[in-house]
Amino acid sequence: MSNIRSAFTSGKAFIPFITCGYPDIATTEECVVAMQSAGASLIELGIPFSDPTAEGPVIQQANIKALEAGTTTDKVFELAGRLRSKRGITVPMVFMTYANVVFSYGTERFCERAREAGIDGFILPDVPYEEKEEFASVMRRYGLDLISLIAPTSASRVSMIATAAEGFIYVVSSLGVTGVRGSITTDTGAMCAKIKSCTKVPCAIGFGISTPEQARVMSECSDGVIVGSAIIKLIAEHGADSPAIVGEYVSSMVNAVRGGK
Repeated sequence: MSNIRSAFTSGKAFIPFITCGYPDIATTEECVVAMQSAGASLIELGIPFSDPTAEGPVIQQANIKALEAGTTTDKVFELAGRLRSKRGITVPMVFMTYANVVFSYGTERFCERAREAGIDGFILPDVPYEEKEEFASVMRRYGLDLISLIAPTSASRVSMIATAAEGFIYVVSSLGVTGVRGSITTDTGAMCAKIKSCTKVPCAIGFGISTPEQARVMSECSDGVIVGSAIIKLIAEHGADSPAIVGEYVSSMVNAVRGGK
C-alpha cells in the first residue's frame, strides 16, 4: 500500500489544499502544521504557476502573489523537506501543479527531489489520461503516485481511468474551475458508485466544497473530501494570523466528513 492509500484507512479523509508561498513561505509552513494538528488526512501542496488553468480566481490570485513574493519550485521542495524533517509532518503530502512545471524542471530531477523531500505523489490537472504515462512511468520509479482526475464529462472513460488509478482518485464535483459554490448539483453519488465498481482505489471529491454541511453530504458517497479555495480565502483575509484560523476550519471539516456514512 502506498503512503497515500494509508490516508483512507482510518475513516473518511479530509484533504486540504494550500498554495505554497501565499502570502509567504513561513505562513504556508505554519498552516500545514496546523492542518495536521487539526486532523487532516493528506495535504495538497500547490506549486505556484503563472497559468493555473484548473483554478478559479481565488487560487489564481494566490498563485500570482506567491510568484511575486519570490516563491520558486526549489523553495517549495525545501519547504516540503523541512515539514518532514523538522516540523513533524507525517501525513501524506502531494504536489498539485501543472505539466509545464514538472517538464521544465526535468521530470526525472523533479521526481528525485520530490522523493527526497518526502512527497508521496502528484496531481497534474492538465495531463489527460492518454498522456499520463509520460510522467507516471518516471514517478513510479521513485515510488510516487500520479493521481487521476475523473470529471462529470469523463462519462465512458471512467472505467478506463479508474482501473489504472494510483493512490486515490480525485473526483471533480462540478464543471469549470475550482472555487466556492453555493450548491453542487452533479450526481456525485452515481459518479463514485461507478468508480467503486471498477476499482478499490479510494476516491475523494473536490471542487466547490466549502461548508461542513457540503463536506458531510459529499463524504456519504465517497472516501474523502478535498477543499482548497475556502482555505485560500481564509489566508487572504487573515494573512500571517491565518494558521490558527485555518486549523479551526480544518477541524470543523474533519468532524463533518467523519460523520459521513
